[in-house]
Amino acid sequence: MRADRPRRGCACLVLLAISVACGLVAGAALIGLTLAEPSADLGPADPALDPLQRGLLAAFLNMRRTALAEPAGAAVEPLDVEVLPGQSASSILAQLTELGIVRDAVLMRAYLRYRGIDRTIQAGHYLLSGTMSTRQLAEALQRATLPPLVVTVPEGWRLEQIAEALPGAGVSFSPQDFLDSAHSGLVPSPLLPELPGPTQLEGFLFPDTYYLDTQSTAIDLIGAMLQSFDRRVTSEMRSGFARQGLSLYQAVTLASIVEREAVIPDERPMIASVFLNRLALGMRLDADPTVQYALGRQPDGSWWKPGLTIDDLQIASAYNTYVHIGLPPGPIANPGLESLRAVAEPAASPFLYFRAGCDGSGRHVFAETFEEHLQNACP
Repeated sequence: MRADRPRRGCACLVLLAISVACGLVAGAALIGLTLAEPSADLGPADPALDPLQRGLLAAFLNMRRTALAEPAGAAVEPLDVEVLPGQSASSILAQLTELGIVRDAVLMRAYLRYRGIDRTIQAGHYLLSGTMSTRQLAEALQRATLPPLVVTVPEGWRLEQIAEALPGAGVSFSPQDFLDSAHSGLVPSPLLPELPGPTQLEGFLFPDTYYLDTQSTAIDLIGAMLQSFDRRVTSEMRSGFARQGLSLYQAVTLASIVEREAVIPDERPMIASVFLNRLALGMRLDADPTVQYALGRQPDGSWWKPGLTIDDLQIASAYNTYVHIGLPPGPIANPGLESLRAVAEPAASPFLYFRAGCDGSGRHVFAETFEEHLQNACP
């Protein structure tokens, strides 16, 4: 029996070699057929591809020919997609996949590579939808456009500040149109059931850059801002809010305070932890930005009064957290993603107080007790 084993092993190796050879021959035949008779459906191949690359890609794409003509993703509404200078094809595909525009990134990447489009995507803006086919998306990615109107909303602006900046963007509607639309309750959004009312949108107008055409209305812009908030604030973040014992509206309210308090970005989670610690103990938040919000526009036209006085801290307003315990009635500004994330994932700290440091850097010093807090005062 032992003497037979080597011969059986050799036979197996021979069969394996024959199978591999047959596979190579079949593959070569398929590649040869593909090269000899390229599919018109695929369009012209990138001349920079060598014959083997071209054949393999064409064979794969021919097998997926039906998928190439079907909707590439799930997103229905066209989305403005920005491609940054120097952004790689892989990064662009990841972005399209996250937005729901592309479902099969492997197929899309193969088609882009076959056509050579992965090397010719330019920086700019593209109006794309998952209802487009892979081929249509690839062609669209060759035609960057810049919408005529660009509205940029910084983090931490209140509703009135956004309205006042609109004329500079050249929109066709007035600041008052924007304010009236925001308070009209007519803007459709899946967020509305989570708000106290459809007219209370402060805090949910997500800070971002928005691209409009000349026919866009105030309702269009507000709807896009609410849609951006709903897309960017993930289910994981909402779970984080719930872990802190906060509803979405409460979390956005706290994040708006964190946004206005934080000067140095990496302090946001620590500042959030201080406020959450105070809420847990039933302490007043003593947050200056809430008083600034209550004071409103100043004689010089600004919206956030610096250097609050003792009298300011006594203003009769439900937003004054030096007077009232707990969160104010609603957000005081529109927080950015990092402030929202800080509330969902706050630092673990024992601190109950913070104040600006004395070095002018914008950083804060934190304290557990009021005595320590007093000691941190600047000379």
